[in-house]
Order: sequence, then structure tokens, then C-alpha cells
Amino acid sequence: MRVAQRPQLLLWFVVLASILSPPPSHSQAKPTPAPKNPPVGPPAPQSKHYPILLLAFGNQPNWSVRIGLKGPERFDRAGYPPIPLEPAEVTHEASADTWTYHAKDSATGAAVAVHLSREACTDATNDTLTITPPLGGKYSFRVSVEHAQIGSLKGCARIATELFPKINNQPDQEEDDAKKKPPVPVSSVTKFQSPVAVVYLNAGHQLVFKRGAVARIIPGKPEHDFSVSHDGKRLLFTQDDGTGAVRSINQYDFDSNSVKELIRGNIRNPVWSPDDSRIAFLNYQEAKWQLWTFASSDPTKSAVLSSDSFDSIHGWSDAHILLATTANQGELAWIGEDGKPSQAVSLNEICAPDFRPSGNMSIRLHPANPDLVVVSAAFTHPPQGVPAGEKEGEAKGLFLYEFRAKRRVPLPVPNLAASNPEWSRDGFLVFFTGSDASHRSSTYRIFWDGIGLQKYLSGTGLVIGQ
Repeated sequence: MRVAQRPQLLLWFVVLASILSPPPSHSQAKPTPAPKNPPVGPPAPQSKHYPILLLAFGNQPNWSVRIGLKGPERFDRAGYPPIPLEPAEVTHEASADTWTYHAKDSATGAAVAVHLSREACTDATNDTLTITPPLGGKYSFRVSVEHAQIGSLKGCARIATELFPKINNQPDQEEDDAKKKPPVPVSSVTKFQSPVAVVYLNAGHQLVFKRGAVARIIPGKPEHDFSVSHDGKRLLFTQDDGTGAVRSINQYDFDSNSVKELIRGNIRNPVWSPDDSRIAFLNYQEAKWQLWTFASSDPTKSAVLSSDSFDSIHGWSDAHILLATTANQGELAWIGEDGKPSQAVSLNEICAPDFRPSGNMSIRLHPANPDLVVVSAAFTHPPQGVPAGEKEGEAKGLFLYEFRAKRRVPLPVPNLAASNPEWSRDGFLVFFTGSDASHRSSTYRIFWDGIGLQKYLSGTGLVIGQ
């Protein structure tokens, strides 16, 4: 019977024993040892195996880095998708109990360094996996993380015994090339909530409002600019009178299955506020699209919020701030109650170099994290297989963007042109309209970590309520 030899694993247990063993006691006088050079060889766990062994973490806000036998493998932050890391070399510092793990952000290529030292640490109150504090209030390691885009984070680390590999005395997979199989990507999302209320255009170009198992076709001929209230019971849409110069903003009520006109004029792009108490829209006045609002309970009292020129409204950052793109400066602006921008970011800065601003560019704020958006824009150099849109003639794709870190991460949707992205209310899913090379369009969904792409329904232009 063949007995598998595991020299790499044995080496790891020797190193682990040295990490876990307490420092030598100095209670008795001993001869001064001769100076020694820092130890050579692997100073910290390394092998061809994948299992997680160390967990570094911090609080306020919560973050964690999982360090396996290869090195740093995943960087998690509250409110953001996890960052897969590509481990690099491990360097040993002057102290025998201090290491630096080097890695790379696999999405952006940014350098990452994790500095680990064996010393009592109280820089974190919990390890992000459990709220239980450590025995004695101290963790075994102190850690600092440097990410070239995100910045510096400080915290603690521990040996993550619950994440150890299972040892079964079987030959490693890499020892048998015939048994090698590419790993199946698994999303980090384990719990998510499917939308309760959605609106979309079906194959017959009819507008469908679906709540739970009940789907209703909205009467009349709704045209554009769909926005579902956050309670999932009302829909805003615009309707053209046929001349193109006059539109109405209408409201459909799901419970009563009725439509009523709220306001009429050369208007477009209505958007509910987060608490559904206000509605913002664009009003063509003085030869430009101005930003207007009205109370949802009284549309007769609409008023101008900003007389500047805007291209589109992308939503509300909170109950008092609107997110809109300016027409002249080509910026994404945060417009406050005084009608003035509190901050602005160039659309080129958000998109370049992989994407560029386009006429039908969509930007949607994450429902729980105002620092994160999903964007649909034209590719600068379209990937192979991504078709151009039938109307615009542009190949469009999706990416996530973090304002503070200026970190841009494409969402891969092979062989599809992607537009009209929408977040699920829990923020773990992105829904979008995808078109193939034959210009057949459907609604797809993908997890925010770029995994789990699948068709959701045959309709297009999906917007989400609850």
C-alpha cells in the first residue's frame, strides 16, 4: 500500500509549532548568545495548498484578511465585495517573530502588504466572524495591512483553527495531472434576498409590475423612465403625448390597479426619494434640463432645486442629496437642498481607462453603501465576443466603482452587452439588461463579487422596488 509523503505539510507543522510556542523564559540568567542572522528558508507558512490558516481583522469599520499557506488570499470589508488576492513572496523582518506577506489585488493589480508580528494585541474587539472577545481580551498577533488604493488598516490576527484544512493522508491533487480539474468559482454570498417587487417590459413591449407571485400588465402605453417606490407598491413612468415636446409623469398604484397623472410638461426622469416622500425630475426650462422636485403627496407644488443643466438623475444619496450628471462639465454631482453641488467627480475619472462615458450611461448607488456604485458605460476596447448595441452601436459593460479608493472592478458578463444595471435591495445582486450578438435581450443577474451570472427573466429594462 502506498503511503503518501507530505514534506510540505510536515514543514508547515514545524513552523506552526514555532508560532504557537511561547517565547523562552528569561527568569534564569543565561550566557549571552552570539548574534544570529535572521532565519533563512520559509519564514511563514507557504506551500501549494489553498486552505486558510490565519485570520487578520479589525473593527470600525470591520475588515479581515485571510492568509493561507500560500499567503494573503482574500480581503473582506463591510459593505464591499470581497477582494481576491494573489499571494506573492513572504519576507522576514529583523525580528524573528515578524513577517510581511506580499500580495496583489487580483482585480486592479494594486500592491498589498500584510505585516504580522507575534505580540499581544488589543487593537480589535472581535474577529468579524464572531462577536466573542478573545480569552483575556488579547489576540496573539498584531497586524497592519497596506493596500495601494484603499490605504492602511490596523488590527489583530489569530490562528484560525476552524478554517484549517482537513488532512486525509491522500495524495495531493497536483501530484496526479490526470485528476486535475479547474476549480468551480463559488460566490462569497451565502445569503441574499430576491426582489419582492419588480417592473419590466415583456416580449410584447408591455409594462409588467410583479409583486411576489402576482403580475399585472399596466394599462395604457407607458413609455420611459420607470421608478418603483421603496415600499414596492407604486410606479412612476413618463408618457409622451405624441409630439415629443410634452410628457406626463404618471403614477401606477399596484393595490388599486390604477394610473393617475401627476404632472405634465417637457419633463422626464422621475425618481423617488429613499422614504418615498419626494419625487425629483428633470424639467426643460430656459433651454436646458433643470433639476426640480415636488412632494409625492402634492405634485401641484413642484419647484426648481437647481437651474443648472443636467443630463440625468441617478438616484438619491440620502433623503436630502441627489446624484445627477451635469450636461456641461461631464461630472457626477451630489446636489444638496440648496441646489448646489457638495462634491463632484469627473465621469472620465470614474470610467477611464477601460470604459468611457456614453449617452445612455447608468450609475446606481449601492443601497447600503454610498461609496459604491455599479456603472454601465461603453468599453474603450470591447472584449472579444461583446456585441455592439443595436441602437447605440456601442459595446457596453458593467463595473463597480469606489469613490474614496478610486477602485474600479469590471463585472464579467461574457458575450453580452450590458446596460440598465439595478441593485437588489440587499445589495448582493446586480440585475441588468443583456443583449447577445443576435440582439436578443433579457434580464440577467450576477452577484456583486462577479460570480453566478444567470438569466433572470425574458423581459428587459428591469427596475426594482422592495
